[in-house]
Amino acid sequence: MTFGEKIKQARLTLNLSQTELAAKTGITERSLYTYEQAGIIPRTSNIKKLAEALNVSVSYLLEEEETDTKANINQDIFLANVKNEYGAKGAKEASEVLDRASALFAGGELDEEAKEIFFQSLMEIYLESKAEARTKFTPKSRVRRPKAKDQT
Repeated sequence: MTFGEKIKQARLTLNLSQTELAAKTGITERSLYTYEQAGIIPRTSNIKKLAEALNVSVSYLLEEEETDTKANINQDIFLANVKNEYGAKGAKEASEVLDRASALFAGGELDEEAKEIFFQSLMEIYLESKAEARTKFTPKSRVRRPKAKDQT
């Protein structure tokens, strides 16, 4: 089933008109019509709004072969963003990391202290990577330089 067909089916399952769905999501009726009829894929923010309003997962809407309507919406949005930024290979690697972390916690092999250490480590890696990216990718024209002190 295509993206447009899934939106329409989920909308009809909830007995919503396009007007009602537009009101729930803040997406124009014209855009909804375009998504349903032409299968145009909207930007990520609108996909999230549609998934939440239709009570389905983002992966259900985006993946033609996906039939599970209740997958993790936040994980789906994260993976969609990774795919947009790093391509299918990056999304696959990110998905594998999430699956491994999930398996680690679901198995009950870690006590609460070990889980806390894991999360702290993950947060440190995230913050370090964010700072490195800011340094590496911020245009020189936007870098704040300390003002020189007047020497009198």
